[in-house]
Amino acid sequence: MLKSYLSLVKFSHTIFALPFALVGFTLAISQDEYSFGWDKLCFVLLCMIFARSAAMAFNRYIDRDVDSANPRTAEVREIPNGTIKAKSALLFVIINAGLFIGSSYMLNTLCFYLSPIALLVILGYSYTKRFTALCHLVLGLGLSLSPIGAYLAVTASFDLLPILFSCIVLFWVGGFDIIYALQDENFDKKFNLHSIPVLLGTKNALLFARFLHVLTASILVYIAFNYFHNSILFYVAVFVFISLLLNQHRLVKAHDLSKINLAFFTNNGIASVIFGTLTILELLF
Repeated sequence: MLKSYLSLVKFSHTIFALPFALVGFTLAISQDEYSFGWDKLCFVLLCMIFARSAAMAFNRYIDRDVDSANPRTAEVREIPNGTIKAKSALLFVIINAGLFIGSSYMLNTLCFYLSPIALLVILGYSYTKRFTALCHLVLGLGLSLSPIGAYLAVTASFDLLPILFSCIVLFWVGGFDIIYALQDENFDKKFNLHSIPVLLGTKNALLFARFLHVLTASILVYIAFNYFHNSILFYVAVFVFISLLLNQHRLVKAHDLSKINLAFFTNNGIASVIFGTLTILELLF
């Protein structure tokens, strides 16, 4: 049963946002006025796990009818194939949402007060494909809360640099989610669901994804030259991340979508892990 719930929330996809959360945490503790604490790190990780589990399970609950009708998802997703009942998934959402708020309370007052807003964003995403093609950016916004949230967990204050890291996640995730959505373009049209591929078509959707990734690369370069002077590890991290962004667009073409899964998971997972690891090492040492 545990395996089924881990599959329900696509726990392996935590690899996208987790390194950026750890970057936000490390950015905070690298400042002289703050120090490392295992308790802080533990509750930051718990907040990520509970928030993401609630968001993914809620998405599967809300989309259960759509997933049942989609040949790509009908047999592999847990609610349509009967592995997990809809009511059980909803209960799982409620439990994880409560645990997220509780973990936020253990961090500081600001995180606790902001936790319902964070839930509104990450749970609200599941409805957006019903009325706006910008649903990809709402997903990006949800994941972008990870670096700023981890920073707030330590400092209880906002700062520009962690917000810039959040903007990286926003545009990066928005871009690769557009690419991922290409495989459902025809299905979404049939069921009146909104997406950038439905709105713009395959070719122009890829161009829009490239635009978002150009924004991602631009912010990375801005951070490198304005905050990480002569920081070789961070320069390497930026180079690798941008190179893998380019590779993602090399893999997926308007006339050939066969490598979408490779571009979506493998390419972006490697980019996130390498970038996060090198950035954390630069901040610590």
